[in-house]
Amino acid sequence: MIESSFCFLPGIGAKTERALWQQGLLSWGGFLSTPAIGGIGAVRKTRYDREVLRAIERHADGDARYFGVILPSRDHWRLYEWLRTGAVYLDIETDAFGRITVVGLYSRKGMRSFVRGESLDGVVLSEELRRYDLLVTFCGTAFDVPMLLNQFPDLPLDHPHMDLCAIGRRLGYRGGLKAIERCFGINRQEEVAGLNGSDAVRLWNRWRHGRDQQALARLLAYNQADCVNLEPLADAFYCRMVQSTSPSSTA
Repeated sequence: MIESSFCFLPGIGAKTERALWQQGLLSWGGFLSTPAIGGIGAVRKTRYDREVLRAIERHADGDARYFGVILPSRDHWRLYEWLRTGAVYLDIETDAFGRITVVGLYSRKGMRSFVRGESLDGVVLSEELRRYDLLVTFCGTAFDVPMLLNQFPDLPLDHPHMDLCAIGRRLGYRGGLKAIERCFGINRQEEVAGLNGSDAVRLWNRWRHGRDQQALARLLAYNQADCVNLEPLADAFYCRMVQSTSPSSTA
């Protein structure tokens, strides 16, 4: 999808982009090879050609963060197919005072859990986050990312960010992560099915005050489900967004 996108060009919004697709300009290469385009003057076409060439170069170099800057945030989902192998699915838990208790990161390398007072360290977390090209969350724009930056200001959270909550709303899905999971037949293990954020706080308190190992294990399993289930949901949402937005949908 990203190589069919023109919304990063100054002055190109959804309507103009769709008009370009309708003219048969379905890729960056097609745009460059067309000398004159209706609605775009010669001077602007030359400027756009430079921007498209730069995008082709940065894409070839795998420069994900470049596209995180030039693309509007609402269009970061377009990077998913390209960056999927380098994506990290992130979710945090907090205590009753808003302090982060667990940071979960799931990727192709597996699951990593960082626990407050044990393994949650800003330097180590920064090193881990730098390994990835795309951040995938559910409501991370409003919650996870601001919370992380408030408590760890130096974290390198400059990735392109695919917030599934916002995308879900655009697709007509309402409710929290667990409710939407059920719409897609995405299941959780019995030990964490039905748990919510309040349960996560209680489990943390049992661990913090009583060193209850079972409570910690259940909390980590709950957080892991929140992270792992983002991947199939991102796959499903991406396919639906492509179907509703891509050049083929203009036919």
